[in-house]
Amino acid sequence: MNAPVKTDNAELIVPEGVYAETVLSVTHYTDHLFRFRMTRPAGFRFRSGEFAMIGLMVEGKPLYRAYSIASPSWDEELEFFSIKVPNGPLTSHLQQIQPGDKVLMRKKPTGTLVLDALTPGKRLYMFSTGTGVAPFASLIRDPETYEKFEEVILTHTCRDVAELKYGFDLIEEIKADEMLSEIVGDKLKHYATVTREDYAFQGRITDLIENGKLFTDLGVPAFNPEIDRGMICGSTAMLKDTKALLEKAGLNEGANNKPAEFVIERAFVG
Repeated sequence: MNAPVKTDNAELIVPEGVYAETVLSVTHYTDHLFRFRMTRPAGFRFRSGEFAMIGLMVEGKPLYRAYSIASPSWDEELEFFSIKVPNGPLTSHLQQIQPGDKVLMRKKPTGTLVLDALTPGKRLYMFSTGTGVAPFASLIRDPETYEKFEEVILTHTCRDVAELKYGFDLIEEIKADEMLSEIVGDKLKHYATVTREDYAFQGRITDLIENGKLFTDLGVPAFNPEIDRGMICGSTAMLKDTKALLEKAGLNEGANNKPAEFVIERAFVG
């Protein structure tokens, strides 16, 4: 049965199987990127790295898109990191939300970028481009990640330096959290690169893997399927090329029902 939810403007009819949650804060990073946090339903459970279908009522109908949950599974709030697509059916509206507004979310989360989909290893690589960093924002703030891996390497590649700020904010938030900073210690490495501006680290992550600069910069050996594990989230080309490089190094793709050495999130492609 659909349930009415009172808003400032009108009565919102919430479809069955859907939560209507309240926006708590919105941070705009660039003309193309923003983060928002909203209330978490009391009964909502998810694994760090999963995504949910979130949406708004647009022209009287619910419109949803898949969004990685950027907050860790223990967080009392839900966080999302979004791109602003010009004239995008959902994001053209979503980018205008303010604290107090209602956002719809379907009740069942899912996704492949979860620790359960990987076989045990020592070093975990998280390869991301743009808003593909969102599921890793969840995982790098989850203590379980550091229980399972001795070293965690988050790579984040964007076009411009300004687009990297969300990732740097995450690292600062971890350092500022007394409990989390103690758990993370020196296990987390953040490797940010850009492709269109002068910066200390430049280039596509696939090029930096191929020419070995990634490993030199981080002071780690090349991929070893015995100890290295990977997660990939980004553009279609980046997924394809990074997958090929991991497979060339002897790593196999896994899934929730068949854990292996690396996993890919394809829900946001196409």
